[in-house]
Amino acid sequence: MWEMIWPILLVILSNTAYNICTKSTPSNVNAFGTLMITYTVAAVLTAIIFVFLVKPENVMVELSHVNWTSIVLGMAIVGLELAYIFAFRAGWKVSSASLVANIGLAIVLLFVGAILYGENITLKQLMGILICCVGLFLINMG
Repeated sequence: MWEMIWPILLVILSNTAYNICTKSTPSNVNAFGTLMITYTVAAVLTAIIFVFLVKPENVMVELSHVNWTSIVLGMAIVGLELAYIFAFRAGWKVSSASLVANIGLAIVLLFVGAILYGENITLKQLMGILICCVGLFLINMG
């Protein structure tokens, strides 16, 4: 059970820190400059953990297993980071930007799951989409 819970708790904790940091990024800082520092810290941290976990002699073997997904994920992460920085600079509240984005994401991923991975879309999920759309309308009314 714990193997199902801890990753979600880490997502919540990390996403909370992420939104606080992104919202707190000064508006006079170049978005690409701040992301360069962010990714440098992330690269150094992941390199240290990676080498520690796989042992230095196995680094090249492990890296040989990497495919196109790492490159596309890197591009997606840059897009995600920039989008949040500019959303907050445009005036989105930290309490609603992530909520709106994640509801939209959940709706899109429901169809991605069906189209790319053969997952079933149930009536309950379609009702959930409808409720989410009503929620998006209510959130953005005020």
